[in-house]
Amino acid sequence: MKKPELLLPAGTLDRLKTAILYGADAVYCGTPDMSLRVKSGFTLEDVVEGIKFAHDHGKKVYLTLNLFSHNKDIEKLPQFIETVKKVNPDGLIISDPGVFQFVKEHAPNLELHISTQANVCSWLTVDFWEKQGASLVVMAREVSFEELAVVREKCPNIKIETFVHGSMCMTYSGRCLLSNFMAERGANQGSCAHSCRWGYKLKIKLKDNTEHEIEINETNKEMFDFFLEEEIRPGALMPFEEDVHGSYILNSKDLCLLPKLDEYIKLGLDSFKVEGRNKTEFYAGSVARVYRAAIDDYMKNPETWNANDYMDEINSVANRGYTLAFHDGRLTDLAHDYESTGSTSFYEYAARVIAWDGDDIIIEAKNRLVSGDVLEFLSPHQREPILLRIYEFNYSRDGKNWKVVDVVNAGVKPLIRIPASNFHLFKKEKLEQLLPEFSLVRKEKMNIESEKLKVESRQLSHQLEAGEVREAKYESKRQKYFAALEVSDPNSPEQISPRTPRIGVEGCCGKGCNGCLIFWHDEKYAKAREILKTKKIGEML
Repeated sequence: MKKPELLLPAGTLDRLKTAILYGADAVYCGTPDMSLRVKSGFTLEDVVEGIKFAHDHGKKVYLTLNLFSHNKDIEKLPQFIETVKKVNPDGLIISDPGVFQFVKEHAPNLELHISTQANVCSWLTVDFWEKQGASLVVMAREVSFEELAVVREKCPNIKIETFVHGSMCMTYSGRCLLSNFMAERGANQGSCAHSCRWGYKLKIKLKDNTEHEIEINETNKEMFDFFLEEEIRPGALMPFEEDVHGSYILNSKDLCLLPKLDEYIKLGLDSFKVEGRNKTEFYAGSVARVYRAAIDDYMKNPETWNANDYMDEINSVANRGYTLAFHDGRLTDLAHDYESTGSTSFYEYAARVIAWDGDDIIIEAKNRLVSGDVLEFLSPHQREPILLRIYEFNYSRDGKNWKVVDVVNAGVKPLIRIPASNFHLFKKEKLEQLLPEFSLVRKEKMNIESEKLKVESRQLSHQLEAGEVREAKYESKRQKYFAALEVSDPNSPEQISPRTPRIGVEGCCGKGCNGCLIFWHDEKYAKAREILKTKKIGEML
């Protein structure tokens, strides 16, 4: 059985290194002037260093040249191609036929990949690009699983790549003018303002030209139903829903094909692609480690493989709710979130490992850290996170002047020094091996009740789409979410509670059983230790 390549995005050099560290077989990146990512953080020197880093680790780097060229861009092509030849990438991702032809003529040794921006949806188009000399075609997100099977059957001699994870566009693979219209930011030049995810309110204009907002509240909400009617479908009324929080009628959820990953592996596709060059290294590393484990486990033992073994981890990465998108050929109402936007999860990016200094690990904080927080160190070399509840922070802003504090605020790239001896289950040498530079650290996110219910309802939506839960369970959770919205107050501390016990909780010392030597070594706690292995940090025995 063919093992698919795992391809991760890299918007900066750090993200490239993190993705490689956490299991990516290849990464794709580009400089801002010639790709569809004007926000790319790569300089030419970064590209050279990134390719060397990847090659030293036996991995690949594909450069993006997937702009749709205007006349002004053609002048840059000769210099760009000469530079590409020098940096020696493993492939060039192209969408414009003219650019493809130019590169083929002036750099015939470069492997050429056809970008998803080319909107390839049929085996006939794949066959066309193969005859032009393309080595790989990235299929459009709108292609169903059934269609992919036909493409694979009719085009067995060219590599096929498909997206398995990441943001979805509410229009056709990025062919959207909404951002240009609303914010003068070109969606198809990589600077999309995500206008589709904004909240829109319903307004009416009276005959005297005065405009009024229709306020829907407790006293009148039963009086209104709003519908859209398309002109050639009279009588086919489509509900237009809005509440006090607005309406997100264009807001797509994020793609996640993990529940169906075994089917895509069986299909014999060559590459699984993750979207997100503008996202953080935490996203790149966290997503890579989940899909790396899922693919490797399936290849080792497909009979016992179960997607549910990986869903908790993929849900720990902030998302807008997941969808199977076009897997079954068409979108359902579960593919969009009409009530809210924004990424949520039960975890957030806490820190990353910067270096080892003697017997101490140095981390850089990425979010606010408070005494009592449980830091979960995500090792690139083992499945289970390494947990540490921390009560004080040896903190520095410059790496020279250190002081002990109870709270660390991010924003100034604060450094924290943690002795390896604090990790009582690991010797320093082993810990240094498990947590090299660029290792990621996450922590539980302190959500108000409505946010917790939003996360849970989004997860149930994904399960419903995959046929794993009943609709009634999903609807019940949604109604609880709506009810919580009415009373939620982000400024109310009593509504914000951790999912794991803190100091002073009866039955728990607060360290989550990661610092109690008596617990770990006394014979009378042997049974408790076995039980604890099946539980999460801080969970009661």
